[in-house]
Amino acid sequence: MVGVQENRIKDFLQIKIVQRLISSSQIFEIAMANFKLTISDVKGKSITKELKEGDANPLMGLIVGAETDAAIVGLAGKLKITGGSDKSGVPMRGDLHGMARKRVLLSKGVGLQDTEKGLRKRKLVRGNTVSDEIFQVNCKYDGEIKDEAPPAETEAAAEDAPKEETKK
Repeated sequence: MVGVQENRIKDFLQIKIVQRLISSSQIFEIAMANFKLTISDVKGKSITKELKEGDANPLMGLIVGAETDAAIVGLAGKLKITGGSDKSGVPMRGDLHGMARKRVLLSKGVGLQDTEKGLRKRKLVRGNTVSDEIFQVNCKYDGEIKDEAPPAETEAAAEDAPKEETKK
């Protein structure tokens, strides 16, 4: 009789746990993320691409230093995440685990301008994990970025330049 009551109590507790998980997931709906992806190549050239909703999902949950496929932005190769910031400009710091914003005591590194020797400051920084609260993600591309300038714009600019010189 005691074993039957223990099983009923266990079943009841398991049901309650599942109900709480379901109700909490309804409260915290998954937000679709939008990122501005700043990509730098080995030559020092950088471009900015905007990823919206479904395209941004492969970056969710990655940490600073992780590598991902560059196909999400239409390039062949790998992208290495080097940092980022949220909508208010708070930088991501590689040695702070998680997604939360925290006020930490810093002596040097990301999130702190050059200081005097021995000076430490408490600054607001964000953890190293990419979440939906991140606005900009900085990446390093392992190849070389090709110019994608359409020739029509350059020709139109070249035609306008001589006209302005003749007016003067």
